[in-house]
Amino acid sequence: MPTLGAVAARLKPTYAGGKGAWQERGRRGSGRRQAPLPRLWLFSDPVRLPDPAPAAAVLPRGSGVVARGVESGRLPDLARRVRQRGGVLLLGGTPRMALRLRAGLHLPDRAPPPGMAAFRLARRAGAPGALLSAAAHGAAGLRRARRQGVDLVFLSPLFATPSHPGAPFLGVWRWAALARRAACPVMALGGITATTAPRIPPQACGFGAITALLHPGHSVSMKSRGAQGEHCPPGSA
Repeated sequence: MPTLGAVAARLKPTYAGGKGAWQERGRRGSGRRQAPLPRLWLFSDPVRLPDPAPAAAVLPRGSGVVARGVESGRLPDLARRVRQRGGVLLLGGTPRMALRLRAGLHLPDRAPPPGMAAFRLARRAGAPGALLSAAAHGAAGLRRARRQGVDLVFLSPLFATPSHPGAPFLGVWRWAALARRAACPVMALGGITATTAPRIPPQACGFGAITALLHPGHSVSMKSRGAQGEHCPPGSA
């Protein structure tokens, strides 16, 4: 069975689809070229993974981390570890902290948080790392993300999740149909494990997970594996 890292490595590199300024320096002169988006994303969670820094430190190089509900005092260390791995950090709903740490911003599937004006201005001015992503759980979320001009969207839940028994999920066909209508690269989220990852639709530019990306011996992984899923409730991503 392929690992999540191996599945992600097979995906075709894609680039930010919004109006962001996430770029890496080119090899020639002072020109700049756009960097590909990470194809593998670790999501934190206030209950299952409140401190993602140790897990982020052992992700494949170039992976992304979406920090949701992480205590502000832990964020500088997380940002340092992600940079050391050549990765990308997105902070959930904290525009000012994102700018301070030269990180991106992840919006929930609802109205954007306060402080967006400053982030947008800095983003237009070319602030380093100022990617903008959003969560979406259906067509309405994708339309909201389009209005926000995001660089990428995390569309969920793709698969059924043990943490929400009987809850509806998009499934492969509906997820793919929605992804085709998106105005930017779409990442898959929800119920993704080493078993389900090979079934991720080809429209996905990458995918995210929580416990499936943790080492089997990780304390949070041991507590939650088999009892928790890989996606957050609608509106909280």
